[in-house]
Amino acid sequence: MFRMIASGLALSVALTGAAAAEVFEVQQLNRGEAGTMVLEPGFLRIAVGDTVNFVATDRSHNAESIPELMPEGAVEFSGKMNKDVSATFDVPGLYGIRCKPHYAMGMVMTIAVGDISEMPEGFLEGRIPKNALKRFEDQLTGL
Repeated sequence: MFRMIASGLALSVALTGAAAAEVFEVQQLNRGEAGTMVLEPGFLRIAVGDTVNFVATDRSHNAESIPELMPEGAVEFSGKMNKDVSATFDVPGLYGIRCKPHYAMGMVMTIAVGDISEMPEGFLEGRIPKNALKRFEDQLTGL
């Protein structure tokens, strides 16, 4: 009897933990609130273990992580053109996401995973197109 109760309690705790993860949706748009060529919303704050669905709302877009703009140990992802893609974020930190064909036009977003409250040193250093850099700077005011 005790084993059944303990097993039931363990299962209940496991299911509660799994149910706690949330799913967020990001639209790939030709035009949105922030202008043309946007991932919307442009900034998300999520918990470790949450999933983001990148929806190919408008044609000719994809969503992918930017290897230089993600925490060490995080897994990269890359969606195909005109296809939805989902990513689960298991490593805390800041992530830069882009639409590869429209990166230079500033089609980027930032995802803050976990209790991050400031930009890591050197996060926006390196070769980032001017329009993308401006959008990242605007998005990071959300920290």
